[in-house]
Amino acid sequence: MILSKTQAKALWISAQGLHEKGYFGKGSHATAKVIEHLGYVQIDTISVIERSHHHILYSRIPGYRQEHLHIAQSQDKTIFEYWTHALSYVSTKDFRFFQARMKKNIKSPHSWYQSVKKEDLKKIFCLIKKNGPISIRDIQDDVLVDKDHDWGSRKPSKKVLQLAFNQGKLTVSERVGMLKKYELMDRHFSWSEKSTPANEKELNVYLLERALRSQRLVSLDSICHLEPSRKKIMNALIQKRVDDRDLLPISIEGSEKIQHWIKPEILEEKIELEFGLVHILSPFDPLIIQRKRLKLFFDYQHLFEAYIPKEKRIYGYFSLPVLIEDKIVAVIDLKTDRQIRKLLIQKWTWLPKQKTRAFKQMVESELHRFEIFQLQNR
Repeated sequence: MILSKTQAKALWISAQGLHEKGYFGKGSHATAKVIEHLGYVQIDTISVIERSHHHILYSRIPGYRQEHLHIAQSQDKTIFEYWTHALSYVSTKDFRFFQARMKKNIKSPHSWYQSVKKEDLKKIFCLIKKNGPISIRDIQDDVLVDKDHDWGSRKPSKKVLQLAFNQGKLTVSERVGMLKKYELMDRHFSWSEKSTPANEKELNVYLLERALRSQRLVSLDSICHLEPSRKKIMNALIQKRVDDRDLLPISIEGSEKIQHWIKPEILEEKIELEFGLVHILSPFDPLIIQRKRLKLFFDYQHLFEAYIPKEKRIYGYFSLPVLIEDKIVAVIDLKTDRQIRKLLIQKWTWLPKQKTRAFKQMVESELHRFEIFQLQNR
């Protein structure tokens, strides 16, 4: 079966919850629901505009506020931080699928942590057990050293906290801005014992189901994003599902050589995109982050130019794709000036044949709403 580009885009946009306003509801419960549905929301520190994790949630939740994420992480404890392809917020329901990596980090810690001694870990655990959650700023007795990494710290305790976090012994109980407070994992979640870690077979099934839920129409590249070593075993898992008629092989018009799969029942759904719905998307949004897939579906190649010399940039330092219904119509480089409390347009680039008076009015209206979001927590 061959799907048209229009059908394929509608499937992916709806799987992302970008096809209608308020699809996931409102408030902190909607925040946890979005993260569970997408599988993860990437955390990023760049703050030219609101940071990507808040931006991704804003795109899917009307009236989203930073406090909703704080409530989900620190009060409801329905989400936690850990590594996917990058540091991300993940649903607590999926914790067992990350335990194997935590155990691996205990048995074979990265060489970067070779300076961390057992007594260093013991000291941190005792400190947290006695005083409660701590941040790196709370540790005052470190003997400062030279940084060994651009994102490193002169405080050796930062490495100790990071290692314990990677090993699943500590968790980030809350963030104050981007400052992390660490708590004992078991105490944070009030666990007397953790869930049983997923084995490799269960983990692969989880990754496949996560992709089918958040993408609907999947390929080996989209399932194994930045994990190409999984492709062989994932392909075998998919073929078994095809044999069992749980998955259907499918192609996209114009790209028939790239194999995709879909659950047969999805083809029976009637998907409607809300008329005139506009999204100014983060470059780290799940709809944008897989560049090859984005080009295949939308005929648009996104460029992340923050690390490119100014004279070589095409769209701008922190350019954001603009989605209207199922078309990426423009790319806007924005900056929030928090002193004068304004959202500044650095550069506005229309994609070929997309500039119309109606589209311009729609984008301007969304820019006004976007500016309010940028400044609401300031």
